[in-house]
Amino acid sequence: MDQLAGKQGTWSFDDGKVVIQYAAGWLAPALHKALVRSEVPMEAIAGVEFRARMGGAKKKGWELRLRLHERTDPYSFVGAALSRDEPFLLTGDAKKELVAEYYADQIRFAAEQAGRPAPGTATRLVAALPLHIQVHEGTAAFDGSSLSLQWAGNASGPKRARQRMEYPLESIEKVEWVPSDGWEYGLLRVVERGGGDRKAVKPAKDLACLLFDEGAEQGRALLMAATVTAYLWAAEDGGRAAGEPPMVDGPPAGGAPSAAGEGAPPPEGEDPDPQSRVIYARIRELGRLHAEGLLTDEEFGAKKAELLDRL
Repeated sequence: MDQLAGKQGTWSFDDGKVVIQYAAGWLAPALHKALVRSEVPMEAIAGVEFRARMGGAKKKGWELRLRLHERTDPYSFVGAALSRDEPFLLTGDAKKELVAEYYADQIRFAAEQAGRPAPGTATRLVAALPLHIQVHEGTAAFDGSSLSLQWAGNASGPKRARQRMEYPLESIEKVEWVPSDGWEYGLLRVVERGGGDRKAVKPAKDLACLLFDEGAEQGRALLMAATVTAYLWAAEDGGRAAGEPPMVDGPPAGGAPSAAGEGAPPPEGEDPDPQSRVIYARIRELGRLHAEGLLTDEEFGAKKAELLDRL
């Protein structure tokens, strides 16, 4: 597999995906540290941007950026560009410019041949579930079916009195992420469906807000906002009925078959409903995790049986 190293980490790629291993130094962006690694399927890539960075008349380096299809990049959607946490950007010095440009062309060609992304592709680019983060004001947890906010002792009186809020996925319209400006805390805010007439409340007293500090906390909160957004898209694109629980509790992915040979897509010619496609994709992902030793036989069997029962 070809590799290209840059300041943000190392990109490896073939015809099927771009594998990003993020740099982990103390200067690395907080989101990159939280993600550690990302695999971007070629079909998710809508375009590849490459440009030389100039310092006057002299080249100082290069930038390679992946642009993903609509409703495939939850990081961009929630505002990653407002910080330096862009997950699909790689930069390097001028010495590797020609090599980097060559690889940019290769990725562009492979993406053009790959077709359009399947529904739920965004969930392959975010955190594995369940996701739990801890920040200045408390914690947030998301398991694919609901998002919970819980406040610590340094939160405001109304939040300490309430202690915890639970938001089912189907009740969430979107999750907002606003980075810290260095003077005020950043915020993670849940916007509920049908909440247009809700009174404005200061973030410190808003029961739909979790405040976070700069640095690592900001990256964790961004990862949470992006993860919930990806699962909202998957639910909407999968045609899930209002009030019906989500069909997955982890990132669906195509590719590797189940380790037990079960859960393969229906025979050619059949047209499964969107919920079935999500379940089959999730079983394939469980098979991959089991084959890599990340799930025990018992965990794999239990999760697979649970998903098959939903068909």
